[in-house]
Amino acid sequence: MSPRKSPTTTRLSGEDRRELVLAAAMRAFARSGYAGTSTDAVAREAGVSQPYVVRIFGTKLDLFLEVFTMATDRIGEAFEQVLAEGPFDPESEADWERMGMAYTGLLADRDFLLVMMHGFSAAGVPEIGARARVGMADIFEILKRTGAGDEEVRDFVAHGMLLNVMIAIRAPEHVAEAGTLAQLTVCAFGEALEVVS
Repeated sequence: MSPRKSPTTTRLSGEDRRELVLAAAMRAFARSGYAGTSTDAVAREAGVSQPYVVRIFGTKLDLFLEVFTMATDRIGEAFEQVLAEGPFDPESEADWERMGMAYTGLLADRDFLLVMMHGFSAAGVPEIGARARVGMADIFEILKRTGAGDEEVRDFVAHGMLLNVMIAIRAPEHVAEAGTLAQLTVCAFGEALEVVS
């Protein structure tokens, strides 16, 4: 009879544990917002202790700022990817469609979207407000590199914010219901509705 082998336990590296907590924080803040989420709730979501969360990230504000920054940075990265794929003609509807689809693809991640929305709505907290302004300015600057004018970029960002609201209120999930909200949803998303439904 051979001796029983003990099960091997894979230990996560410090960076892996940090990523685990960040992913849990994204889910927890998406559910309850900045004010409604504690470091204890994040720890439970991650399956770690609350002191561990505090040791890695410091305060709840520090943790939220990191998660919120990740969310706004993802938008900039998606837009930069479109610009890196080749020339962008600000007069081309097809090029703006590519940019729009890059953003709409992100919206399939509801936690990302809700953290971003919670961050904007918690802008009364000075540090969160400052981060929100930097994030919005960075996104505007990247979009300006398309060669488009301020108003065209403003309209593109405004359309994106409309999509955010429509997803936050779960409008795409109710598009089969007749009525003006369904009309607005179809009009706002167009072909991208399939991506977020």
